[in-house]
Amino acid sequence: SHFDSVEDSGFKNSELSITNEDILNNIKTIQQNQNLPISEKLVNTSVCSVNLDVEMETGTGKTYVYVKTMFEMYEKYGWSKFIIVVPSIAIREGIYQSIELTRDHFLEEYGTQVKSFIYSSKALHELESFSTDAGINVMIINVQAFNATGKDNRRIYEELDSFQSRRPIDVIKANHPILIIDEPQKITGDAKKESKSFKALNEFNPLMILNYSATHKREHNKVHRLDALDAYNQKLVKKINVRGISVKGLSGTNAYLYLQS
Repeated sequence: SHFDSVEDSGFKNSELSITNEDILNNIKTIQQNQNLPISEKLVNTSVCSVNLDVEMETGTGKTYVYVKTMFEMYEKYGWSKFIIVVPSIAIREGIYQSIELTRDHFLEEYGTQVKSFIYSSKALHELESFSTDAGINVMIINVQAFNATGKDNRRIYEELDSFQSRRPIDVIKANHPILIIDEPQKITGDAKKESKSFKALNEFNPLMILNYSATHKREHNKVHRLDALDAYNQKLVKKINVRGISVKGLSGTNAYLYLQS
């Protein structure tokens, strides 16, 4: 069947070759080096056994960081299938643009490019090439595309004539993708309970989940933190222009303007 050929294509992400204990020890080493709270265990979710949190202040280049992470993972471990899950269509478009804008920059640094596309049930040839291409492939999908009930959104779970009678979800699943969740607090649910959207990601059969946010509602194993103070000290925050104010013809000669907070 077509599905077997996807399975055998050899381009899917290979399994982790070290034990969970080794993974935890590696995480602890990273946490010690960064003065992060030390994890006592690997935090499982209903979707995946490896869930890593990266805490980055808004405006410090999250997208850039996770695209660079993909290149590093590809270079070091050969992992090439990535899915970025986003909470809204606006964020989805923004990320697609960011990836396009950094294309030349990363080509210079790594000698290769990512192939990225926005998932649409109407353009399944994109998913086909995501699956059969050997390079770094990135699918960007908004949460509504696999969790809402509309006819279009249900197509991901249906056998489609236009897709050689396969279910798109099975092709995604066969790639064993690494999931990158952008703004997970809007997707995964609160600290007490996983959301329906998040549980639906179980169908993607992810190798691991990387959560990127300034405010994580659900804590897993934190491997990096760049807070507001770090961002300011490292001059990473996007700059703003301040217009000067000049005072003319005021009767009070010592009037001034100050910002209280």
